[in-house]
Amino acid sequence: MAAQEKPDPVDAPGEGAEGSFISHLLELRNRLLYSVIAVAVIFIALLPFSNKVYTRVAQPLLSVLPKGASMIATDVTSPFLTPIKLTLAVAIVIAIPFILFQLWAFVAPGLYRHERRLILPLLVSSTVLFYTGMAFAYFVIFPMVFRFFVHSLPAGVTMMTDIRSYLNFVFSMFFAFGIAFELPVAVVLLAWMGILDPDALAKKRPYVILVVFIIAAFLTPPDVFSQTFLAIPMLLLFEIGLFFARRVVRAKKARAQAAVEGDEAAAAPKPQPDGQAQTRAVRSGRRKGGKASRRKR
Repeated sequence: MAAQEKPDPVDAPGEGAEGSFISHLLELRNRLLYSVIAVAVIFIALLPFSNKVYTRVAQPLLSVLPKGASMIATDVTSPFLTPIKLTLAVAIVIAIPFILFQLWAFVAPGLYRHERRLILPLLVSSTVLFYTGMAFAYFVIFPMVFRFFVHSLPAGVTMMTDIRSYLNFVFSMFFAFGIAFELPVAVVLLAWMGILDPDALAKKRPYVILVVFIIAAFLTPPDVFSQTFLAIPMLLLFEIGLFFARRVVRAKKARAQAAVEGDEAAAAPKPQPDGQAQTRAVRSGRRKGGKASRRKR
C-alpha cells in the first residue's frame, strides 16, 4: 500500500491527550511571549527617535505643503502620544517576520510534509508582499495623493493637518495597500482549498479587472492616472497568483492520483497459477524429495 504522510504523532487519548493539550498551551504561551518581547525590544530601541520616526513618515505631506504651512496638534497630548503610537506600530511591523516565524514554529509540527512545503513559502511571500504594499503606498501613492489634495485647495484656504488625523490616515492606507498586495497569496490559498478554480477564474478575467479598478478608485485620488497606477500592479499580482495557483492545483491532483493508483495496486488480487502449473510444481517437488531421500540412504 502506498505510504501516506503523517503529521507528528500526538499522545494517546486519556491522560496523555490532556497532557498534550497542556503542553500545546504552554508552547503557545511561550511563542506569544517571545513575540511580545521582540516587539518590546524594538519599541524601546526606537523610542528615543520617536519624533524623527514621525517626521520621516510625515515627509510625503511635508514636502508638498505650501510655503509657510505646517502640521498642527489640536489635542494637548498629541505631540507626546502620537509619535509614541507610531513608534509602537513601526515596532510591530518590523517584528512581523519574527512573529510569523513563531507562528510557523507552533503550527508546523501538526502539518503534513506537503502542507509544510506550501505554507512556508506562502508565509514568506505574504510578508514580502505586505512590506511591498506599504512601500508602494509611501513612495508612490502618498506623494500623488497629497500633491492632489494640496493643489485642490480652494482660494483663501490653508492646509493645516492635525498630526493625529494624519497618523490615522497613514495607518489605514498602509493597511489597505498591504492587504491589497496579498492578492497572489489569497488566490493560491483559495485554489489550494478548492474554493476557486484557476481556469474558471481566468475566464472571468474581465470581471476581475473591473473589480480591481473599482478598488483602486477607492484607494486613490479621483483621477485616472492615480487609479491606473495602482490597478496595474494589482492586475500583475493577480496574474502571478493565478500562475502559481495552477501549479499548486496540478501538484495536488497528481498527488491524489498517485495515492489512488497506489491503493488500487495494493487492493488488486495477486494472480493465481493455473492447474497445469500447479501440477508441474507438485511433480517437481516430489522429484526433489525423492532425490533427497536417496542421497540420505
